[in-house]
Amino acid sequence: MNRYTFLISFVLFFTQVKAQSEFIQGELGFTVGGAHYFGDLNTRTGLNAPKPALGLLFRRPIGNYIGLRLAAKYLQVGYSDAFSKNEYQHMRNLSFNSDVFEFMIQGDFNFFKFIPNSENNRFTPYVTIGAGVFNFNPYTYYNGTKYFLRPLGTEGQVGGYLGRTEYSTLAMCVPFGVGIKLSLNKNVNMTFEVSQRFTSTDYLDDVSTTFAPNPRNSSGAINYFPYTSNNKPSIADLLQDRSYEIDPLNTLSSVPGRQRGWSKQKDQYGIAEIGITFNLNAYRCPN
Repeated sequence: MNRYTFLISFVLFFTQVKAQSEFIQGELGFTVGGAHYFGDLNTRTGLNAPKPALGLLFRRPIGNYIGLRLAAKYLQVGYSDAFSKNEYQHMRNLSFNSDVFEFMIQGDFNFFKFIPNSENNRFTPYVTIGAGVFNFNPYTYYNGTKYFLRPLGTEGQVGGYLGRTEYSTLAMCVPFGVGIKLSLNKNVNMTFEVSQRFTSTDYLDDVSTTFAPNPRNSSGAINYFPYTSNNKPSIADLLQDRSYEIDPLNTLSSVPGRQRGWSKQKDQYGIAEIGITFNLNAYRCPN
């Protein structure tokens, strides 16, 4: 091959590469924001106890209007009856925190055509909906010591009160949210999203049904919270009803069957977050 043939071949190869069209194969990114719990301890949707939320995501665009998203998040939720202005809830005096790990698949639907780095199509509002699973494990503190609540059976689960059994720490959720998406440049996008998780559990906060009776508070009752070896109340008994810390002579569990939570409404949590995604570019040759 002489030098002229080599030069012509190089020019043709370079021209072919330039003729290839670039497209977005996917987006990989992360999110940072805050999470908030809503449930039996936060019945009035207070927003005074936000917790951190971190996430990773991969989004595959399907055209300019639809995207398929896989996301994994770590977040914290928690609340306390001390925040409540309701007299009964304040008297109940319960509190919890929990780490949450979730994995979801979602569909994103843009209101406008979205094309990264485009003059006229670099911004769009969107809605997102999907399905996911999450793991939680509520805990609280007593005299400075951390106690996980599920193994204690604070509503009589360990003793089988009314046939109750331990709840699962794995639950389903349906995320639904709205957001805005902006292309910062050819390779980077930014999002802001607010979404709500509708869950399949009422035990995110370890509170759902009624107080289980015990001889300390209910005369003649079966003891579902056995005393310790030195004849003192067990930690399960002390944490199932903490109204004694408010009024030792008028505890809520002294009345059999008194409401501890509201089992007909599942717990929820919401997330507000900012995300940064990086376009994964690919090329295709023209037909």
